[in-house]
Amino acid sequence: MVDQLPNRGRETEMLSQMGFKSMEDLFADIPAEVRFKGDLPLRGPQSEEEILSDARRLLGANLALGSRPSFLGAGLYRNYVPASVFQLVTRGEFLTAYTPYQPEVSQGMLQAMWEFQTLISELVGLPIANLSLYDGSTAAAEALTCAVRVHNRKASQPNTVYVSALTPPDKRSVMENYCQGAEIDIRTLEHNPDGTLNLEALKEAAGSCGVYVEQPNPLGVLDEGLTAVKEIVGEHTALIVGVQPVSLGVVEAPGHYGADIVVGEGQPLGSPVTGGGPLYGIFACTQPYLRLMPGRIVGRSIDVDGKEAYCLTLSTREQHIRRHRATSNICTNETLIALMGAMHMALLGPDGLRELAQRNMQACQRAKEILSETPGVRLVHPSAHFNEFAIQVTGNAEACLAYLDANGITGGFNLASWYPDLTDQILVTTTDQTSLSDIEALAAQLALWTTHQEVSA
Repeated sequence: MVDQLPNRGRETEMLSQMGFKSMEDLFADIPAEVRFKGDLPLRGPQSEEEILSDARRLLGANLALGSRPSFLGAGLYRNYVPASVFQLVTRGEFLTAYTPYQPEVSQGMLQAMWEFQTLISELVGLPIANLSLYDGSTAAAEALTCAVRVHNRKASQPNTVYVSALTPPDKRSVMENYCQGAEIDIRTLEHNPDGTLNLEALKEAAGSCGVYVEQPNPLGVLDEGLTAVKEIVGEHTALIVGVQPVSLGVVEAPGHYGADIVVGEGQPLGSPVTGGGPLYGIFACTQPYLRLMPGRIVGRSIDVDGKEAYCLTLSTREQHIRRHRATSNICTNETLIALMGAMHMALLGPDGLRELAQRNMQACQRAKEILSETPGVRLVHPSAHFNEFAIQVTGNAEACLAYLDANGITGGFNLASWYPDLTDQILVTTTDQTSLSDIEALAAQLALWTTHQEVSA
């Protein structure tokens, strides 16, 4: 009956079912001053060929990161991912797999996710890892709330966590969103001028529910002082360490220097950048946090026939257990993207991961050497770095990056986007995909930029 009604009749019937007389009634709650007036600038009906032509034109305006020297990182990194990862992950049994509610028909995916957990656990040096979270920011925010659930009763600073002052504002915003509803107070950990954590000021955090730091930190600095953090804050304060997972090929695993929870953005392992994702969050912890951690865990057991079998062992979201006992309202994990990470790690093995990390670090060291000798460029922090570091340039960083872009180079990340006072600093990122000629091209253009600035002055 409804299918035979003209469009206007269908609209009237739907409005009637909702108790409205007109479209104006439906949108009455939207203030008049924010409503769009007029017609949308859309084309008329198009044929399939015309739509494809438009799509190619729009996609052609994009610039592939690998098509020019690029030093942009700041959380997402362009490492080489073997072609076999993309070939394997598109197999139907992986690509079409959904939540393994029925283990008897999901053994392959469950085993793959169990392997992912094992690989992450070995990588970060902690006994327990979940199946992944949405991204590194949600993993960090969930770690804070988990720390409060575990430590609040014994804390001398209940409902309080401390977060590194260098934490990027987008990640800090996610943390605040999570903590606001739980009435958790977020305080800030100070840093020294060289980018390292101020261990004297850290003493203030002792007795809180948790502290969050990153290694390497958002400025690429490898901070040796983090190995002393757990001793300073004590057993009843969770040490949460955010990691860049590739760095763990050469940097000590956080679990070996007292970390209780390790989180991070998994994208560098297995996933290309592709316009900002896809992403998956890493979350690993020690035994006391197991029952109160977010997400889900796959376990390996023995079935009635004595054979190995896999199933969801822990799933603490609101859809699976009593709502008031849920640790998180996260509805799922990034299974397919985490699987890509597991494939990447398995293909590399320990030696391959070490080599990948070394290539990142070698490119970083070479870039630091060349740029430190470039006129008008100063390295901001003399510390050791993993694959990115801050430089100070002559004049305004935003204008400098625009100049580099006009000359065929993506020069890095404008740190004023994170820290408004740093208007003349750029975060330069290198990976295993950064060549010597890329670095030399950047140095040459930065030298020309300095010359232009001096002439203009």
